[in-house]
Amino acid sequence: MLKAIVHTDWTTGTINKNIYGHFSEHLGRCIYEGLWVGEDSPIPNTDGIRNDVLEALRELKVPVLRWPGGCFADEYHWRDGIGPRETRKRMINTHWGGVVENNHFGTHEFFRLCELIGAEPYICGNVGSGSAQEMSEWLEYMTFDGESPLANLRRQNGRDKPWKLKYFGVGNENWGCGGNMLPEFYADLYRQFQTYCRQYGDNKLYKIAGGANSDDYRWTDVLMKKAAGQMDGLSLHYYTVPGTWQEKGSATEFEASDWEITMRKALHMDELLTRHGTVMDQYDPERRVSLIVDEWGTWFDVEPGTNPGFLYQQNTMRDALVAAAHLHIFHKHAHRVQMANIAQLVNVLQAVVLTEGNRMLRTPTYHVLKMYAVHQDAEALALHGEFGSFSSEGGQPLPHVGATASKKDGVVHVSLFNMHPSEDASVKLELRGADAAYHEEAYVLAGDAIGAHNTFDEPDRVVPKPLQIAGQDGGYQVRLAPASVATISFKPKA
Repeated sequence: MLKAIVHTDWTTGTINKNIYGHFSEHLGRCIYEGLWVGEDSPIPNTDGIRNDVLEALRELKVPVLRWPGGCFADEYHWRDGIGPRETRKRMINTHWGGVVENNHFGTHEFFRLCELIGAEPYICGNVGSGSAQEMSEWLEYMTFDGESPLANLRRQNGRDKPWKLKYFGVGNENWGCGGNMLPEFYADLYRQFQTYCRQYGDNKLYKIAGGANSDDYRWTDVLMKKAAGQMDGLSLHYYTVPGTWQEKGSATEFEASDWEITMRKALHMDELLTRHGTVMDQYDPERRVSLIVDEWGTWFDVEPGTNPGFLYQQNTMRDALVAAAHLHIFHKHAHRVQMANIAQLVNVLQAVVLTEGNRMLRTPTYHVLKMYAVHQDAEALALHGEFGSFSSEGGQPLPHVGATASKKDGVVHVSLFNMHPSEDASVKLELRGADAAYHEEAYVLAGDAIGAHNTFDEPDRVVPKPLQIAGQDGGYQVRLAPASVATISFKPKA
């Protein structure tokens, strides 16, 4: 029998709520149509931001939102996105689809979005095609409360008081689309640019250096060796791609063998965090510098008939399991990982929300993140057990079941997934160290097939449903359907 034993009196660290962060880039229909429709749109909106998406994101408890990119960040010039919208500079989005960017969604609109959904802003500055002066002036525009031409320009544009901005990224993917730099060159540039990222008043910046692509451990080594003292965080990007970059595979049409390949690729995140963390430990044994996984998620071929530069893909129970697996891994590495940002928020890659005209739907990934939101800022709990494994054709074994647990305000939360695409999992769940009787509340997310997904005609085909669990021999018996995700809350009885 599969078994999960949770030690309710043995905590292993705090799960930073920012591990549940998100990423929004000027890419495809993420910003325009997905978030921004403008005040004069027939789609109900608040200050130009569509209300249905705002409601969904509030429910999700988005803790932090990264913007404006991505590759777009290193060709974005912030002055183009301020002032009267009718006079803002129009440009070509050379990275994503070659479409016209009208800059109607800029600094003021982004901070308004964060205010409306209760998220902390995380802004990524332009190193690739910008200057230290441009970056410095943007920060002054956003955060300086005194008398200066830039603070006055902000006031002229309708914002009297400065915004609070903590998280600031100094460049993005500077090993690739952000300039094709060598790590030594970027490390020197980072040291230069961050020097001019000023701290105004009581606004204290948390400076994040552009980190490695996947398993480029040398990049991490060089950055930590040359610039660890000037950074608060170092980023890491990794996407789950089951095929090749040229042929990634369909988001909805796949076999059980494709499922297994995808899960193996997703679980590789554990090795990446372990090995990058080990490199960081050499230079930062006290773990002052955080590992920031500010781009992660699945990447498949775009939906047939859509612009290939828009990266629009559907979202199935396969994506849901990838999300759950990543969150379990981030919980495990909570001592070093202090933020993670799934890519991307709306209509791009592993989106939590999809829109089409005036319609909106929540994806299976959305529901996983909402079910797991109970772990935000909770104390991670130690657990062990017998989780089983499976594999086809001699491939690397995959866990049949995965488990993670936390405690907050006396409530114990246990999340489980059944990674097997076709077999149930019967799990004996035991809480040790508990000194109270509990009232259980459980929900499960499962589809009628591994490719099950929500559509605009069937937006609730895949939604969480109550899960019945039974007390048994001092524990609980939990039966999980194939390819499913569950969260169980144990609340002490009065």
